[in-house]
Amino acid sequence: MATILIVAPVFALIAAGYAAVLFRFVSETAHKGISEFAFSIAIPTLLFRTIVVSEFPDVSPWRMWGSYYGALALTWIAALMLSALLRARREDREDGVVFAIGSVYGNIVMLGIPLVISALGNEGAGPMALILSVNTPLLWLCGILQMELVSQKRTGSPLSIIWPVLADLSRNPLMLGIGFGVVWRFTGLGLNPVVDRTIELLAQAGSPAALIALGINLFRFEVKGEKLSILVLCALKLVAMPAAAFVLAKLLGLPPNAAGVIVLFAAMPTGANAYIFAVQYQRLVNPVSGAVALGTLLAAATLPVVVMIVAGAR
Repeated sequence: MATILIVAPVFALIAAGYAAVLFRFVSETAHKGISEFAFSIAIPTLLFRTIVVSEFPDVSPWRMWGSYYGALALTWIAALMLSALLRARREDREDGVVFAIGSVYGNIVMLGIPLVISALGNEGAGPMALILSVNTPLLWLCGILQMELVSQKRTGSPLSIIWPVLADLSRNPLMLGIGFGVVWRFTGLGLNPVVDRTIELLAQAGSPAALIALGINLFRFEVKGEKLSILVLCALKLVAMPAAAFVLAKLLGLPPNAAGVIVLFAAMPTGANAYIFAVQYQRLVNPVSGAVALGTLLAAATLPVVVMIVAGAR
């Protein structure tokens, strides 16, 4: 029952967003405004306040990163191998890079943050911030660099590739929310009660707005073409990666809350950023789009199991 109370409201809000577009209460473009509010204001505020007021567990960031990104690396390698098998008659290795991105780039912001907060509360703040602080830059850089490596049309030096990504990230509201939260925490000044309450009210809107935006956004994703590729992408993202994260978290001796964040984040379905990557390179757009849509639907069944495992380990 406790698991249902954690997971069901999350997917109910996603369904509400989808239904709002389906029955034309809002337009398909409504997700832009809601997403901008969620990711530029509400969720950065949520991350800022959570980092400032939460108690952080005494856990090595290297063990955290080792567990999550070790699982990500293993899944990435498996995806490259499976992509080669699925495309035995194609010699285009660029498809493999996009297939790998679709297998590991989970929706840890729109879906992961609300679910972790619902399941673990503020105790998940520290581990969550550690993963979020490096996830987007690491995945984008790895994807772009590997794409350049396998491409026959290299466009420039590694620095010319990396610099625009880093420049964009320096202005990313989520990164700024985490960064300012860490700096303010180290000042030891805390938050004035009036300021804290104001920030809390704004932060409370972050998770619902993100989930509604996700539901609206899902309306444009379709499951069509290359059904086997879509199923393999979903299996890697929803089963293989969280299983690897669970094993690595145990092997590296992570405390229960930190391990819970790692496994929950690893179990998130393929996110829209993977689709953006596919569109950018015009590779496997339909399979990745299908993995976003079908993966989110299947996650409604897989995530309760993951939550029960995480709760049982605490």
